[in-house]
Order: sequence, then C-alpha cells, then structure tokens
Amino acid sequence: MTKNFYTIGFVLFIITMAIFLGLYFFGMNTDYFNNSLLINAFILPVIYLGGAYVSVNSARKAGIKMGFRDAFGRAFKPMFIGGFLSILTMFLFLNFADPIAKDLLNFQYIERQKSELEAEYAKASQFVKTPEEKAELDTKYKQRKESFSPKMIEGKDMFSFRQFAYYFAAVLVFYVILSTFFATFFRSRSEL
Repeated sequence: MTKNFYTIGFVLFIITMAIFLGLYFFGMNTDYFNNSLLINAFILPVIYLGGAYVSVNSARKAGIKMGFRDAFGRAFKPMFIGGFLSILTMFLFLNFADPIAKDLLNFQYIERQKSELEAEYAKASQFVKTPEEKAELDTKYKQRKESFSPKMIEGKDMFSFRQFAYYFAAVLVFYVILSTFFATFFRSRSEL
C-alpha cells in the first residue's frame, strides 16, 4: 500500500516543529537568528526532500503508474502540507505565544544587517582609488546606516503575517522545483 501523502506531510510538520522547538528551547542565545538561517538553509530542505522521495517512491514501488502530473502531485503535496502547517504554527507561536522570541529575532536580524553593512563598507574601502569614489562610498554608507536608526527601525517586524506569506511563497518555489525534478525522474515511461 502506498504511503498517504497527507500522513507524510503531517510527519514533515512534526519533524519541522521538533527542530523549531528544539532550537527554541536549547539554542536561544546570541546566535539564535543565525542558527535559524542555517537550519532553514541546510537541514529542512534535506528533510523535505526525503519526504517527497518517500511519497513518490512508495507509489512507484507499489506499481502505480504515474504520469508527470501524478508524480509531481505526490512530491508536492506532502511538502506543501508540512510547510504550510509549519509556517502557520511558527507564525502563531512567535506572534502570540512568545512575542519576546520574535523581538529577539527581529533585533538579531537588524544587528546582522548592521554588521554586514560594516563589513561591506570596510571591504569596499580597500578598493577606493580616488577622493570622489571615497566621497560617494561614504555618502552611500551614511545613507544606509541611517536606515538603522532607532526611529527608522521602530515598528519593523520581520515576522509579521505579510513576511511569513513572503517566506512561504519563496518556499513554494523550492517545492515546485523539487517536485518537477521528482516528476521528471519518477514518472512512468509509458503513460496510459
């Protein structure tokens, strides 16, 4: 019997939330934001890739003939279900259960942007040759630095509903690309 893609999607959700809560309870420190980025960039894609593989491969092993569309759906649906439930739960958690964690993440995001600006300025300063280039670089640096003033960052929320919708849209692009690859390689060669 093929594994139900709803079940696989729910398992992906449970694994994602276990990682999220594990990082929340054991990794909330000065690198909380950076660690979250690393997990989202390297660990979660592998887990979702595994979920899509299990979904498609279980149908293939059961002898189910799958065209491109069927294989695409078997790969995409569990990732969509797991991702949607995870994003929604994280949004609710950070905005209602623990807004202090959201404030910490927002603060660390802004601090990371500041340190990247400083590093970029220092690197660009090494390659400046003329006084005009130096003046232009300094002007751009000061303008960008002003965007981090307390007045400018007041009320800036990287974890609002709109931002979570943007994050999920970006994740959906990943799911579509991954599902396309699975559909290309796992489709039955002789479609009915």
